[in-house]
Formats: sequence, structure tokens, C-alpha cells
Amino acid sequence: MVARLVIAAPSSGAGKTTVATGLMAAFAGRGLAVSPHKVGPDYIDPGYHALATGRPGRNLDAYMCGTGLIGPLFEHGARGCDLAVVEGVMGLYDGAADQGELASTAQVAKLLKAPVVLVVDASSQSRSVAALVHGFASWDPEVRIGGVILNKVATDRHEHLLREALGESGVPVLGVLRRAPAVATPSRHLGLVPVAERQAAAVSAVAAQAEQVLAGCDLEGLLALARSAPPLRAEPWVPEVVGRLHAGGPVVPTRPALRDDCPPRRVAVAGGAAFTFSYAEHAELLTAAGAEVVTFDPLRDEALPEGTSGLVIGGGFPEMYGSELSANEPLRKAVAALAATGAPIAAECAGLLYLARSLDGTPMCGVLDADARMSERLTLGYRDAVAVSDSVLAPAGARMRGHEFHRTVIEPGAGATAAWGLRQPERRVEGFVQGGVHASYVHTHWAGAPEAALRFVERCAGGPVA
Repeated sequence: MVARLVIAAPSSGAGKTTVATGLMAAFAGRGLAVSPHKVGPDYIDPGYHALATGRPGRNLDAYMCGTGLIGPLFEHGARGCDLAVVEGVMGLYDGAADQGELASTAQVAKLLKAPVVLVVDASSQSRSVAALVHGFASWDPEVRIGGVILNKVATDRHEHLLREALGESGVPVLGVLRRAPAVATPSRHLGLVPVAERQAAAVSAVAAQAEQVLAGCDLEGLLALARSAPPLRAEPWVPEVVGRLHAGGPVVPTRPALRDDCPPRRVAVAGGAAFTFSYAEHAELLTAAGAEVVTFDPLRDEALPEGTSGLVIGGGFPEMYGSELSANEPLRKAVAALAATGAPIAAECAGLLYLARSLDGTPMCGVLDADARMSERLTLGYRDAVAVSDSVLAPAGARMRGHEFHRTVIEPGAGATAAWGLRQPERRVEGFVQGGVHASYVHTHWAGAPEAALRFVERCAGGPVA
């Protein structure tokens, strides 16, 4: 059994990432094997978690993967660890729009049977903090709030007033953190700046967060709370055994459909500072399906890895590196040449922009007859998608859940053959299916649809798409 804590807050901006990352680093610094997790689809926070723990940061998204996989995915990531720290998303009870508690931190905490530590921004309150904590603790009796960490506390006097008020709430104070500029992480239009773009500064920030937590939090009390979690009784998710979640039923394992004598196929996965958005389970599923996964950096590498038979280009910030990506003309030509052969290429969001003809007027790979540009409008939310036609990821009519998160637009928004028909929040088609290319704004989590990885690798091996 893995001891576990969920770090939540009443709302975004309270300091969850600072506290969760600081706790991970502080416990890891004490010699504990710490498993880092993030509720929801966010790619950036797990990068800081990985820096703090030395282990892959993993997402727990009940919308994209289904509630039945939260426990198994958690156990997969936490196997062999002493402690798991799960950072929540938004406010504790906020989830997918119009879906009740689905994909909320509260729901994930209940699925994990994990105690919750509430991080409260105390900068503009004193006695009112007790009413706030009481409300959150009593809203859902199945959610166990085991303690509070007070963040952005101004003075000793302020701390005294807060502790006095919370003394009547029955929820213990497990930490008090002062305002500390050194722990801040810079943000821009889509959230925090990823670790890969500020490696040295990120290391310093995580170290400062650990020091702040060590100075202001009751680590023994937090560890005791984590160890009070009951047994989870969930079988670990195993990428080598592909599972399909049936409605209201168990995960039924089936073996990968590739021939035993099929040699590994090399799948190149874009990385580096421009393409930082990736779920660890994608590479694990590709490997389990028979692929050899090799990472390359479109900012630096002038050729695809030798023997590339498939290409995965995930999300990130190509708009921040447009001129550098464009200047790497040899790689752009190599990507276009690979696409022309019909090889499978899966591109999400940033990958979609990279395959376009141009981005903000700067030449890109030219695989797609479309142009992309920055926009003032933020497109954000979960998506219920249906495959419009057969592709390297899904047969026509297959449903897959994902999310969009971008401040760019591409024109046209869909090709002659679209990738997805979206069912909510509004009905529309988007993305491109063109030869072996599947390019879309929609991010997906293949643990929730592992057949996508099998299908992709089958195509790498020259197998059928339909």
C-alpha cells in the first residue's frame, strides 16, 4: 500500500503547484521514493513534479481515461514508492463543465481513498478562513480533508489570527507559508513556463519550494496523514496488457495484436523546448505494442532518427520558437518527405501547427494546406470526439475523449477529410486526415483508448488501417 495525499485548494491560484512540488522535493530529499501525480490534463505541472522527484509526472484524468482507470493508473505510477503526492486541478470540487463532479479533484480523491490537504491563500483574510475551510470540509462527506496549509501569510500576527480561527474548525493546520518570491514560477498565455525552457531556473525554483515547505510545514504530520489512507485494492495498469473499459464494467485485458515475429518499428517522438506536452503512458503503450521509441528535438536535430517509420508530434509552444523551427529547413523537409510516403504521423496541437504551411507567416513543414497564427482567444475545455474517417489512430465512428488548450487558430480548421467530429461544447468538425497523417488540436490520453497505440504501430509495420 502506498501512502498518499491529495493537495487541493478552494480555487486556482492558491499555490497548489508550489506546495505540491515543494512537498515532493522535500520528502524526496529525506530519502523517500515519491510518486508524483496531477489531476486533469495539464502537461506543465508534471514537468516540475518530475524535477522534484526524479520520476515521471503522471496525470490522473477521469474524463479522458474513465473513472475505472484512476486507481490502476495511480498504482502503475506509484509502484515501489513510499509516498504519492497528487496535485489537484482548479478548485477542489471543480470538474468537467456540466458533468457534475466528473474529473474534479474531489472525485479523484474519493477514487483513491486519499486524504486531502487544502491549500488556502490567506493573504486577504483572517477569521473568515475558518468558515471557508468548514464549508469545503462539510460539502461532501466522502471527501476527507485531513489538514490545511496556509499560504501567503504576511506576519506572525496574521498567522496567530488564522490559527486561532481554525482551532474551532476541527481541521488541523499542517503548514504555514510566508510570501516568498523565490518560489514563484513564471507564467505566460497557457500557464507556467515548462521546465524544458528554463532548466537551471526551474531547478532553483524547486529547491526554493522544498526549503519553504521544510521551514513551514509539519512533514511528520503530513506523512502520518498520508499513511492513514486505507488500502486501495486496485490492480496496476499494465501497458503490455491493453484494456478496454466497458460501461459500468471491469477492464478486460487483451494482448497486443502484432505478430510475435514482427521486428520493432522505430517511432520518433518530438521533444525539446518546443514540444514538451506528452503523457508518459503514450511511449509505454507504443513500446508495449512493439515500437522502439526514440526522442528527437526539432529545434536542434536536422534529420529524423535513422530508420523512422512513424512520427508522433505532441503539444507544446512552437509559437515561441517559430523562427528557430523554420530555420531548421533540413528537418522540415525530412518530415514532409516522411509524410509523402504515407508513414503514420500523429500530431496534436503544436504538432498540428508544425505540419502546417506556415505559423504567423513563418514557413513550417508544409504537410498540410493550412496556415496557423496566434489568437487573442483562448480555446479550452474537454472534448467528446468521434472519428470522421479511418485513420492511423482510430476507425471511422470510434469515440475518444480529449481536451483543447490553445491560443492559436488554423485556417482552414479542417481538411477535406476531418480528424474529429466534436460533440460538445458545440458541434463541429476539426483536424486533418491525409494519407498517414492524423493532425488535430485535440489532445488525447491513449491510456483511455490504448487501441490507438496498437493501430499506430500496426501501420508502422505496414499493417492495415481499416
